[in-house]
Amino acid sequence: MDVADRPPVGAWGHTYREEWSPEDLAAVTVERARRLGWDFVKFQPRASSFAEAFGSVYHPSGHRLRGPVLIRPAVPDLDSWAAVKLVNRQALNDQVESIRLVVRGLGPDVPVIQTVFSPITVGGYLVGKSQSRVVRELRKHPEVVGPALEKIAEALVDFSRRSVEAGAAGIFYAISGYAGRNVMPEDVYRDLVLPDDQAVLRALPAGAWFNVVHLCGSNLNFGLARDLPSHAVSWSIHNQGNPSLAEGREIAGRAVMGGLSQRSTLVYGPAAKIKSEAERAMRETGGRGLLLAPGCSVPPRVRDANLEAVMLAVAA
Repeated sequence: MDVADRPPVGAWGHTYREEWSPEDLAAVTVERARRLGWDFVKFQPRASSFAEAFGSVYHPSGHRLRGPVLIRPAVPDLDSWAAVKLVNRQALNDQVESIRLVVRGLGPDVPVIQTVFSPITVGGYLVGKSQSRVVRELRKHPEVVGPALEKIAEALVDFSRRSVEAGAAGIFYAISGYAGRNVMPEDVYRDLVLPDDQAVLRALPAGAWFNVVHLCGSNLNFGLARDLPSHAVSWSIHNQGNPSLAEGREIAGRAVMGGLSQRSTLVYGPAAKIKSEAERAMRETGGRGLLLAPGCSVPPRVRDANLEAVMLAVAA
C-alpha cells in the first residue's frame, strides 16, 4: 500500500443560511471543497435536524452568523422523555439527500463522511441544549431517560446506514460536550452512556471505511476512545486538559484528526501561525496516522484565506 506524501487535510463549519435546503447545502459544500482543495469532506448538516427529528421545533435565524432558533423543545420536563420517538423523519432525510448530492458532485476521489450526533448529544438538544439537565436527569432517573436514548440510538443507526448507502464513506460520530471529566466521571459515562455509543458504532455497515469518533470539550475522559470503534479520533488539542496528538494516538491506538485551533488561529491567523500549527502537528506525529484538521467546527466568520493557508502549509 502506498503511503501519502503528506497528511490529508479538511475543515468544516456551518453555513447557516444554506443548511435549511438540501440542495443549497450540497452546493455550498461542494463549491468550498473544490475551491479549498480538501482531501476529505466532513459534511456539516443542520445541527438542529437531529432534535427536529424527535419533535423539537426550530426556525432559521435569518443571519449567516447565527444558528437555528429553538421555538419549542421536545422534552420540556422529565415526564416528556417517555414520549420521545421519531416524528419528523424528513429532517434526517434532508441530510441524507444532501450528502448524496455532495458525493455525486465531488466524485469518487474525495471521501465524504456524514455527521451523526451521539444519543446523549441529541438528548441535550431535546431539552433545549441543556447539558446539565440531561446529565442530571439521566443520573437520577436512568429508567426514564435511558429508554429514550435507546430509541434515539436506533434512529441514528438507520440514519447512518442510509447515509452510507447514499455514498458516504463513513460517519463523524460527535459526542459533543459529554465526554469531559467535569461533566461526568468516566465510570458513570461507561455505565449510562457508552452502551448507546457502541450500539451505533458497532451497527455501521461494512462499507463504512472512514469512521471518526469526535470527543468535543475540555478535560476529556480520553480513555473512552479505546472502547469507541472507529478508524480515527478527533478532538481539540487546544482545549484545557486534553492530550496532545501524539498522546491521543497512543491512548486510542489509531489515527488522529486535528491539530489546528478552530477558535483562535484559524479565525485570526496570520498564515504564518497556521503554518506553524500544521508543522507542529506533522512533526509531533511524524506525519503518519494524522488527518490535519481543526479540533472542531470552525466559526462562519473564518476567512477563506486562513483556510487556504492550511493547504499551503502541507504543500510547501
